[in-house]
Amino acid sequence: MPSVLFVCTANRFRSPLAAAWFQRRLDQDADAQAWSVGSAGTWTEPDQTVIPSARWSNDHFGLDLSAHKSRRISGDLLARCDLILVMENNHREALLTEFPETKGSLFLLSEVSAGQAYDVPDPVVKSGDTFQDIAMELHDLIDKGYVSICRLAYQLHTSKAG
Repeated sequence: MPSVLFVCTANRFRSPLAAAWFQRRLDQDADAQAWSVGSAGTWTEPDQTVIPSARWSNDHFGLDLSAHKSRRISGDLLARCDLILVMENNHREALLTEFPETKGSLFLLSEVSAGQAYDVPDPVVKSGDTFQDIAMELHDLIDKGYVSICRLAYQLHTSKAG
């Protein structure tokens, strides 16, 4: 079955949230069982929990991120994924530079979900956007882009398998 990997910088807020929301949608879709969904960070220390602000999503959306541990991008991980969705263009550029074989399977989340390429800001780095604002934006991108993400992941999966 298709596999989707969500990528941000530290794998402690944006990508775990996006992966959890996407997994929740898959769990409600009888046609999308047995997909592989994960998250990773471009520059992270492995085995870190989500940042405390991500726990707001647990209360607000009922997402349980308590078992999440950060993991760093690797060539092996990327090779196992059909679709790689990054939060920022600098993630895409860095991954394409280090792992050129990901070309064709690597996209901005906004590009696939909203049809426009823009960065989902990191609330730890960028002032002005609150954690709740970014969490809501991620929720909306997954919700509105669910069909597009599934379609692209399935297309990439069948082209790899064929």
